[in-house]
Amino acid sequence: MRKTRSLEQWRSIIEEQQASDLTITDYCHQNALSKTTFYAARSKLNASSSSFVQAKVTKHVDPTEPQQPIILTISKVKVSLPHTMPATYLSQLLRELAL
Repeated sequence: MRKTRSLEQWRSIIEEQQASDLTITDYCHQNALSKTTFYAARSKLNASSSSFVQAKVTKHVDPTEPQQPIILTISKVKVSLPHTMPATYLSQLLRELAL
């Protein structure tokens, strides 16, 4: 008997296969799925999906090196700014210095 699945169901099946250590052939065989249908659904999902890729954070790493300050050198004058300086302030400062 033929079973019709929604794209969301196929998305779940494809994600489950990717999370397993099984090849597509083995996964389809163990789950009584047609490889042809699996590939067709995957292709359809890839074509309909946007360029957005969901990322998963696997490990949070704190920076070990301190952030370097922003240093502007104009002639013999050096201006040191913190690395947290807002870009809008920095761009305004550069516009003023260019005058």
